[in-house]
Amino acid sequence: MESTTHPSAGVSVPPPAVLDDESRVWLRDLRAEGRTKDDAVARLHALLLRAARYECARRRPTLPHLRGNDLDDIANQAADDALVSVLARLDDFRGASRFTTWAYKFALLEAAVKLRKRSWQGRELPLEPETWSLFTSVGIEPDEEVEQSELLTTVQRAIADLLTPHQRRVLVALALNGVPIDVLAERLSTTRGALYKTLHDSRRKLRRHLDEQGLSVDALLEEAH
Repeated sequence: MESTTHPSAGVSVPPPAVLDDESRVWLRDLRAEGRTKDDAVARLHALLLRAARYECARRRPTLPHLRGNDLDDIANQAADDALVSVLARLDDFRGASRFTTWAYKFALLEAAVKLRKRSWQGRELPLEPETWSLFTSVGIEPDEEVEQSELLTTVQRAIADLLTPHQRRVLVALALNGVPIDVLAERLSTTRGALYKTLHDSRRKLRRHLDEQGLSVDALLEEAH
């Protein structure tokens, strides 16, 4: 099957896949009116709720402070928000998978985001690196230990001297202290995209500075997730 060219951008894009019968019915009913649409929306919400509950149950061992009622509340909120997202993006469904598989992922994502936010609820964001010790290796040779110590000292000094306060806060939170990016975006009233750009700019500054000294920052500061 040949690719098509977008008329405004001149960019070749693959044509939509041939929809399976079940996916075609889902789209038809969700775009209908009256009782047909209401029934389809109810069935879709039930599907998304099952997905959200699955994700909550899967992550429950890492969130012992959450009770069953908390998880059920999160699952319902995730299903509600996922439903809104799916209905708003019906035209984005290209048929690369079954419609239910495509929709299922919206609920998984919403549940994961809400669980991360709930786990940080009421917690202060760390403003200073709390995990420098995690970057040190155990049982290395004395000369390697000295080299490692020098690298850590250089990185710490570069973070303090080269980055703006905002860049420093974002880098420390995301790359060093493991704050989820959606949590940080909410606390700082910004977007994930803006934080990714700040993190990228910060890492670029540090990388350039360390490259000039024959060092590498990538082993210490992994990309945030």
